[in-house]
Amino acid sequence: MRITTLITALSLLLLVGCTTTPKPAVPFEPPVYPPAPADPRFIFERTLLYNDDIEALSGRDKFRLFATGEARPTRGMVKPFDVAVHQGKVYVSDSVQRAVVLFDIPGKKFRLIGTTKPGLLSKPLGIDVAANGHIFVADISALRIMEYDANGEFIRRMGSREVFTRPTDLTVSSDGTRLYVVDTGGVESNTHNIVVFDLATGEVIKTIGQRGTKENEFNLPLQIATHQDGNWYVVDGGNFRVQAFNSDDSFKFSFGAIGRYPGQFSRPKGIATDAAGNIYVVDSAFGNIQIFNNKGELLMFMGQRGQSGIPGSYMLPSGIDVDEDGRIYIVDQFFRKVDVFRPVALGVDEGFAADPITRDD
Repeated sequence: MRITTLITALSLLLLVGCTTTPKPAVPFEPPVYPPAPADPRFIFERTLLYNDDIEALSGRDKFRLFATGEARPTRGMVKPFDVAVHQGKVYVSDSVQRAVVLFDIPGKKFRLIGTTKPGLLSKPLGIDVAANGHIFVADISALRIMEYDANGEFIRRMGSREVFTRPTDLTVSSDGTRLYVVDTGGVESNTHNIVVFDLATGEVIKTIGQRGTKENEFNLPLQIATHQDGNWYVVDGGNFRVQAFNSDDSFKFSFGAIGRYPGQFSRPKGIATDAAGNIYVVDSAFGNIQIFNNKGELLMFMGQRGQSGIPGSYMLPSGIDVDEDGRIYIVDQFFRKVDVFRPVALGVDEGFAADPITRDD
């Protein structure tokens, strides 16, 4: 009897000894860039993952879910690639869903574009939005460009198998008259170039570049961005550089080289510009975004490679865009997310995308 009592007491002591006091939750500190002691320029604002990140339930919907016990339907991204933002509407190409995912922040709506005929998408990659709100999508499988209006209604298709080898990205010129499309080509192809369309007619105006390492030549170009001054920039992936061009399409300069130090590239991918002319380049291998001025000089970098998926942590970052108010939108394919960073000088309640909903947790 005494032995049984002793064993019971020892068991209780072991259980008590193995029990740990729960640690208090650590308050979330949104990352800022550059970090202290430097003066911060950008602060994390939000992550877009699912429809309920922006959709607000009506009172009727809340009551219906409560009464029926149903779970709120959740929709999100499967394999996002690129992002384009216009007046608070965030468009993300999703190559697996074969659609463009729209996060309409001011309108608090979530929807898919390009899932019905005649505007059916096959494998959308690059995306851009013109000043009038029209959406342009590079479909790498269908070898064509798809255009939709601001409501996502199909307008027309441009290009063909005779024009493209592998269209991966595009950008609308600052004056809205031309469309620049990156044709990445392939290992055994020489069509590593930029195809320029006249948006009035939908016809090809000219082709810029060929495969090579010289100025105005490309090796596996990936993504492209334009600036309001008319200059445009191409991520020349296989040459580990960015090439800059003037508004008349003449070569301007290039920057970057292969390496592992700031200002160098390992796997450059996405690109965007801001109102000041700064150039944002995503490096998928580094898991970060490097910001250069309009001379190609490095200013700072944001993010780091990591497996946590927390804000500022990336495994496969790909697309990037900067909206009219200076907010930065970064796509990560692995974590299926879009991180949004706000300039510290911009108030949380300012700008087109300043309408976060209050979630009922």
